[in-house]
Amino acid sequence: MHVDRRLFLKALTTTSIAVPILTACGGGSNPRNAANPVSTASTANTQNLSSGLRFDHGVASGDPLDDRVILWTRVTPDSANPAAVTVLCEIAEDPAFEQVVLSEQMATGPDRDYTVKLDAAGLLADRRYWYRFSTADTVSPVGRARTLPMPGQFVERLRFAVCSCSSYPHGYFSVYRMIANRDDLDFVLHLGDYIYEYGDGQYGDNASRLLDPPHEIVSLSDYRRRYAHYRKDVDLQTAHATHPFITVWDDHESTNDSYKDGAENHNEGEGDWQERKLRAIQAYFEWMPIRPPTQEQDSIYRDFQYGDLANFMMLDTRLEGREKQLDNPVDPARSEPRDLLGQTQKDWFKHKLATAQGQWKFVGQQVMFAQLQLLEIQRLLPQVPTNDFSPLIAINMDQWDGYPSEREEILDFVDDEGIENLVVLTGDIHTSWANELYKSSAVLTSGVLDDPLGVEFVTPSVTSPGFPEGAAQLVSAILPVVNPHMKYTDLNNKGFILMDVNRQRAQAEYYYAADISDPAQSGVESDKVKTVAVKAGTNRLIEDTPVSRPRQI
Repeated sequence: MHVDRRLFLKALTTTSIAVPILTACGGGSNPRNAANPVSTASTANTQNLSSGLRFDHGVASGDPLDDRVILWTRVTPDSANPAAVTVLCEIAEDPAFEQVVLSEQMATGPDRDYTVKLDAAGLLADRRYWYRFSTADTVSPVGRARTLPMPGQFVERLRFAVCSCSSYPHGYFSVYRMIANRDDLDFVLHLGDYIYEYGDGQYGDNASRLLDPPHEIVSLSDYRRRYAHYRKDVDLQTAHATHPFITVWDDHESTNDSYKDGAENHNEGEGDWQERKLRAIQAYFEWMPIRPPTQEQDSIYRDFQYGDLANFMMLDTRLEGREKQLDNPVDPARSEPRDLLGQTQKDWFKHKLATAQGQWKFVGQQVMFAQLQLLEIQRLLPQVPTNDFSPLIAINMDQWDGYPSEREEILDFVDDEGIENLVVLTGDIHTSWANELYKSSAVLTSGVLDDPLGVEFVTPSVTSPGFPEGAAQLVSAILPVVNPHMKYTDLNNKGFILMDVNRQRAQAEYYYAADISDPAQSGVESDKVKTVAVKAGTNRLIEDTPVSRPRQI
């Protein structure tokens, strides 16, 4: 990031932890409801643990590797601001905790907002584990985590969820409950906008879903309170307790349309932008089950390998290297080289793409990669000169359309290196899309498209608003006319993508919530299901393929 590296790491020392290296052994066991608490910490000495604490925000796991996973909780003291407290974390091979493989006492306090984070190392690959946290007189709910297969290990199948964009006032988190109900997922990819910075009435108006704090969040205390408010939601807690999350931030974890040096929703009256950004980053690393930064890796972009089946490259298209968005889609500067990733991250990304050993190359990132264009400039504004990127108007300068030169550079690299089975996974836009990926020159012909270079699946939002009813159907009908690479859109419904991946194909299954306005409908799915698949080696999307079957774990 373009902030002082030492300041960045100093801001994140609240999440620094010791990593115990213990070797797990023995077999697994059948799962149970991960949200059910257990009554005692039967295997541990509790004499040094603190008392008078509560686990109001549940538990979570994240950033799984083949031998470790991040375990997270937050304790709430009964008394006001004790300087430090001690809790116990246990991880076991069975839900009854009869086979505990790791037990670690950990201290936390106000400097890290009483959050606890353990990098539980020394685990077996491709294995389910159960974990819990204890104090002298309280035990947390039980969470369930899973490690990844070892790099290079033969893997036949992978199943994971993709979601993003959960505006608290816009509805109940039914989608998170839908994800928790899928017992056989390996993990959840959350692609950003986990929280929103706005205050009550500034974005959505729902008297039954008011925010804390009620104003726009700016200070470190504000950001911490907003995460704490979200994490009291039972549906979100259940999703975290059931599956490990792999997360990246988008803009609203800091503020709307943020970039490396500012944001649309930040003004001089709100203080220095770099300081606000560091506060937002600190709260994120405190509250999310993400591996803490180190001297070697102080940025959020990172990669994961799932056996020999898939590589995952998680990008930061928001704060790492992004230049300020252009205001006008016909600005001549749009066709000039402009940074979205930043050079360091872009070099890293190319290297990971070129060296990925998995059959599928998944890219988890925030903003739509494919071209999204509606109106012909030459017809409306004949005085505007055309170039390789602007014969059509791009309607959102915050996504890759605002940085087309860098997108073209990435696609040229994919083409030149012969990289196969590229699947981009995207959030941000609150709606569902399935796109084939082409260079801009191919898309703009609007005729017969050459061979695509990859595909993109864009997840609908958890709650954040899309197009209004009626307008959504109209726009969906118009889009393919000038965007022949777009094969499916749903611009209204809320939901998530279930990715079912095997050696023959990667399939996106779009599942939608029945009603996010009614808490009694939590976890209830709509009758609408859409499947879109890509066969290995083709990069062509096929609609309405058979829905995958759950697997036995």
